[in-house]
Amino acid sequence: MRLVQLVQVLLLLALGGYLLLVALENPVPVRLPLPLGQGEALLPLGTAVVLFAALGAAYMALLLLPPLWSSAWQQRRGRRERVLLENRLTAALQARLGTVPPASSAPSTPEDA
Repeated sequence: MRLVQLVQVLLLLALGGYLLLVALENPVPVRLPLPLGQGEALLPLGTAVVLFAALGAAYMALLLLPPLWSSAWQQRRGRRERVLLENRLTAALQARLGTVPPASSAPSTPEDA
């Protein structure tokens, strides 16, 4: 599924680049109506293409941010839970091993005596 998304992004980038090259070759002005019917803006075609590409990138970022935030939050929560579990297991093992007599680190030999 990620391969399809990669191909889509590459095609959109190629299309945007081609459109920008055409716009730079033919610098005709574009009339963009302003919101609420307050007139229109007269922009070169290349500027309009860059403006709409930036708007599209901002919209895509807004769509991508919530899943990224939730995955980062889940990773932090998982890390915190893992640390708590490790601390509990360590405490349980230390309590359990504290009742068992400690094993000597080196075996005793008759030469030591």
